[in-house]
Amino acid sequence: MSKLKLGPLEDDAPVKVTVDLPAAVHRDLVDYAKALAAETGAKPAEPFKLIAPMLARFMASDRGFVRGRKRSAV
Repeated sequence: MSKLKLGPLEDDAPVKVTVDLPAAVHRDLVDYAKALAAETGAKPAEPFKLIAPMLARFMASDRGFVRGRKRSAV
């Protein structure tokens, strides 16, 4: 398997959010947690712990979002 986009998960102060996920997305998160654990040598994370770093990575790599954010900060 190629290198995953997420690295080790950081322990950060949480903000509680409730989300309903389709079962297929949850299964994919479970599989991703297993793959990440195999790559990092850690125990598989709970699927909900992957959501925030995945969203952060997605937003950081979205050029339109980053550009718009830079424009609004000026």
